[in-house]
Amino acid sequence: MRTEKPVGSEPAPGPTDPMDSRLAARLAELRTERGWSLDDLARRTDVSRSTLSRLERAEISPTAALLSRLCAAYERPMSRLLAEVESEPPQLVRADAQPVWHDAPSGFTRRSVSPPHPNLRGEVVEATLCPGADIAYDSPPPVPGMEQHIWLLDGELDITTSGTTHTLHPGDCLRFRLWGPTRFHNTGSDDARYALVVVLP
Repeated sequence: MRTEKPVGSEPAPGPTDPMDSRLAARLAELRTERGWSLDDLARRTDVSRSTLSRLERAEISPTAALLSRLCAAYERPMSRLLAEVESEPPQLVRADAQPVWHDAPSGFTRRSVSPPHPNLRGEVVEATLCPGADIAYDSPPPVPGMEQHIWLLDGELDITTSGTTHTLHPGDCLRFRLWGPTRFHNTGSDDARYALVVVLP
């Protein structure tokens, strides 16, 4: 079974595509805008200073859990952060133009089907978790009360929110407002693929 690496452990080595490099630069920019040192950010996220430093120098790629902690510190959804390192999305988003982010250590792939837009409150994401993938987002949500609709397309998926675990089968939809930690666990033998609709409050 593959599980999410503990926050502060070394993520997968070296970014291999330009998006990772742009993401590293944006994270460094966000910290500088707030006047925080690496030590300040380490205290706010409970992530080691050395990991944060290597991340901002694009020497490593963030895991999903690490990126979630950083987004909480910077008070923005992960999708918004990823959108900030992409060009402004057009009204029609062709399949081959949809940004895709891979987190190999946790077995997580995220496709931004309908990227965030300044004039829109909603977005659509397609996510895939490999068999056995188990990801816990323990930090507070970057936008408390954010509305989420999760529609399972393939496989089997356990989702824990507000202390309750829900088992989803293909066609099932779980909807809730995000106030605290969540956990996504693929308990099946095949990839779990789902559509996530996010609506800002």
